[in-house]
Amino acid sequence: MTATRIDGLAGLEARVGSEIGVSNWIDADQPMIDAFAETTGDHQWIHVDTERCARESPFGGTIAHGFLILSLGPRLAYDVVAIGGVKMGINYGLDRLRFTSPLRSGSKLRLRVVLAGVDGKPDGSVLVRWTWTFETEGQDRPVAVAEMLSKVYL
Repeated sequence: MTATRIDGLAGLEARVGSEIGVSNWIDADQPMIDAFAETTGDHQWIHVDTERCARESPFGGTIAHGFLILSLGPRLAYDVVAIGGVKMGINYGLDRLRFTSPLRSGSKLRLRVVLAGVDGKPDGSVLVRWTWTFETEGQDRPVAVAEMLSKVYL
């Protein structure tokens, strides 16, 4: 998939309210979940204990950490959008984040991106508001929805 290129502030403003695109699918497999657990120290059994999850979890197996899903956002977003004329971009935060259903180990994950708002700042930066909807294959309900804020310097 080729990312949609949006050039400068005028290009961003023209696309406010529109869906920019959908990323490629990636595999959310157990090795990825285990590596995230190692990195963060979050070894809760619902993420890493496949045998216990098979017996006791209402999900029928392990599930990805919510913050693993969120942390995959930039990787997936690079499939979707590229902003031309950017000197630098930074994550600015989140205004809203909901984990709406579990992401089961072995599922495929993708990101749907909507450009929700643009606000020029006096320092020459632009605050860009994105709606990120994380989807899993074969499921109507998203696994997460986030209002992601980024600050870009043009």
